[in-house]
Amino acid sequence: MTPTFPVTWDDPSDACFTWTFERMHAPEPMTPSDAVAFRCVFDHGATVAAREYNLPFRAATRRINTYLYLALVPTSPPTASISLETAIGRLDELWQDEYLPEIHRHLREWEAVAPTKLALPQLVNAVADSIERAKRLYEIHFLIWFPFMTAISLFDDFYREVLGDVGDFDPYRLLQGFNNMTVASGRALWQLSRKALRSESVRAALDEEPAAVATALAATPEGRRFLVALEEYLRTWGQRGDRWGWSFPSWIDDPTPVITTLRDYVRQPDRNLDAELAAQATERERLVAQARKRVRHHPPDVQDRFESLLRAAQTAIVLTEDHSHWIDFRCMYHVHRILLEVGRRFVAATVLDRPDDVFLLTPDELRETALAFPHRNRRSRIAARRAEMEYFRTIAVPPTVGAPPSEAAPRDPVSAALAKFFGPLALDPTSAEATTISGRPGAPGKVVGTARVLSSLADAHRLSPHEVLVAATTAPPWTPLFATAAAVVSDTGGILSHCAVVAREYGIPAVVGTGNATTRIPDGHLVEVDGDAGVVHLLAPSR
Repeated sequence: MTPTFPVTWDDPSDACFTWTFERMHAPEPMTPSDAVAFRCVFDHGATVAAREYNLPFRAATRRINTYLYLALVPTSPPTASISLETAIGRLDELWQDEYLPEIHRHLREWEAVAPTKLALPQLVNAVADSIERAKRLYEIHFLIWFPFMTAISLFDDFYREVLGDVGDFDPYRLLQGFNNMTVASGRALWQLSRKALRSESVRAALDEEPAAVATALAATPEGRRFLVALEEYLRTWGQRGDRWGWSFPSWIDDPTPVITTLRDYVRQPDRNLDAELAAQATERERLVAQARKRVRHHPPDVQDRFESLLRAAQTAIVLTEDHSHWIDFRCMYHVHRILLEVGRRFVAATVLDRPDDVFLLTPDELRETALAFPHRNRRSRIAARRAEMEYFRTIAVPPTVGAPPSEAAPRDPVSAALAKFFGPLALDPTSAEATTISGRPGAPGKVVGTARVLSSLADAHRLSPHEVLVAATTAPPWTPLFATAAAVVSDTGGILSHCAVVAREYGIPAVVGTGNATTRIPDGHLVEVDGDAGVVHLLAPSR
């Protein structure tokens, strides 16, 4: 802890554990409702799945000075209900036959909830029901996440062990070029942009300010037809927001990121993105055949192990994105819309000033407010919490609090996979080293371009084709930007992070886990991104 970041432990024993600032999923101050969301994710979902797989830890989160901190607390594991090795061998079956049908059932039941038609007591009960539903979905999330992430990591390790001295990305080239829900959302938007290219009136409408685009499209027959297609895209792909949490609006609520990216795609009329993505699959098959030829020189049990791990890892690389599409963002969308309706009711009764103030209340406070409705005013509490979040936004956040982090390398497969996903601990943003920023290799290649530092998708309009996207973290909804950017640099993540996986699919260099790229790289500066070495060089200010 520091003088500007004091920590008081509600439970003194918490000081014995290492709490890591979880910048990958919550890089900024978060609301109390988002803290509850992450307790559903980690404290409940990850802990239940860890117990099922006999993993020797439980996950715990704390909202410390408005920031999300995560600890993996050692436990004495019970007898496993499910073998992790068995789950790795059954990934596709588990997902398609067991988990995905249950997920779809929960989503259908959520879709049937019409918040505006519920009386306030029913609406409050819908919030409670949604929290319980979210807990179950995050049990499923980690029941599939632990085995699929471990499968990729095990394949990576086995490939290196069997085939000898190989580069950082060689094992991952055998996993590229598979379609997934995240890439599909970007491809669908790209195809929509090809429709826009065929109409001068549509192109002109897309050049308007995002808030005026729908009106401009509605003014012409071609525009109206395109507007129908755009609305269909949002119905299919729009249940996703800027970040992880219940407080963030989705593309359905605010389609600005979609419209901005469409405009950028239209400015690339001669590019064939579908052919680029297909080339990744062709290259994958060539490399798989090459690897199999080399593996044939090994004993049959090694060949069998290679094939089983390759099959599991190829399934797993798709699930890295698909699970997030169906669980993370659809879950957040439904909880958001139900909570927001509570906020509207509270505003109508002058309990709150703005509907989104509701996200600064805990579920207990929400229920207490409803029970005393409309006599319990929450305005002063909301104002204090907003002020607290704004204050800590200006404070340097320590990468860890509590016990010092262990420097020992992970020895078990799950810990090794976690290390490859989360990457190194965030660096102290006050540390600086001349003109080189070190991170971890995320995707191969070397590019020189103008850096564009984005704090959220609301800034997406500032990214032009062939510029370098620099961000603290990139959630799956950022994926369409990867078809615009020349390279990507992130503060967080490792070689198995979303940012790295998707950059490899789009064939652009990535440097991840820098810790401080967003504070070290001036917006508009010329940089060289070396994805193979995992470094970024500051060259000169761009004109």
